Amino acid sequence: MPVNIPRELPARSVLQDENVFVMSRDRAQHQDIRPLRIAILNLMPTKIATETHLLRLLGNSPIQVEITLLRMGTHESRNTPPEHLESFYTTFDAVRSQRFDGLVITGAPVELLPFEDVDYWGELVEILDWSREHVWSTMHVCWGAQAGLYHHHGVPKYELPAKMFGIFAHQVLDPRAPILSGFDEVFPAPHSRHTEVRAEDVEAVPGVRVLATSPDAGVYLAATDDGRQIYVTGHPEYERDTLRAEYDRDVARGLRIQVPHNYFPGDDPAGNPLVTWRSHAFLLYSNWLNHCVYQGTPFDLDTGGDGSWVQI
Repeated sequence: MPVNIPRELPARSVLQDENVFVMSRDRAQHQDIRPLRIAILNLMPTKIATETHLLRLLGNSPIQVEITLLRMGTHESRNTPPEHLESFYTTFDAVRSQRFDGLVITGAPVELLPFEDVDYWGELVEILDWSREHVWSTMHVCWGAQAGLYHHHGVPKYELPAKMFGIFAHQVLDPRAPILSGFDEVFPAPHSRHTEVRAEDVEAVPGVRVLATSPDAGVYLAATDDGRQIYVTGHPEYERDTLRAEYDRDVARGLRIQVPHNYFPGDDPAGNPLVTWRSHAFLLYSNWLNHCVYQGTPFDLDTGGDGSWVQI
């Protein structure tokens, strides 16, 4: 949340130069406050674990958030109990007439398929198009980021020679970007994917910028200039043992899988991983909620504040 200080205070210009969010008393007095409506489109097979990961990050903010969990109506989930889906999830058809302040679209284990061959691609395209007029800001994660970049901007994905798997160091390219406010110049984040998007393809799109990259893992964070579309190619929401569970699963299946990079102490799978990425994960989501959603979304979602909803 912003710090409220007088316009004339000398510290104000210093803090603004450091990308600290400051607000004048006049603006603070005229702000309307209400809970944010955030939808999570959960495409992961491990839905219960994923919703827990994301809710932990979204809950680490003083901003009150109301969550709607969404599932695909055109895809049958085989890894989540039907009673859980019936009790806690709804479909896109049930909310298509509604507006939301924010939307999170998760990853999905379908990277090696062409986008159009994913069985729910048609429904996802509907949701992506709908989000441009019914959601103020959307956070796309891992395959969800690749899908959003492809559909909205024509950015392709490329198959990697080996799975990008582990914890990688990333460099902040634009410390003035609000979504990166408070980030260290270099920060760690998990990746678990078989495909990538390339910086030159993203940078060729007008109005979209690459904001953080890794010399080993490539593009990590990109966003539209207005903050309405955020693309995260990694998995900052992962917990301590998530990569271990994926590694053990693949080993049990007899798949060729390398030990996750920079994850187990000494690269020994018998060791207990140290969590090095959690603080930046919390910061990423709190920045998104504050700078990209709360500070821009209209108070009246149905009218867009001034009687219209601006399409991006």
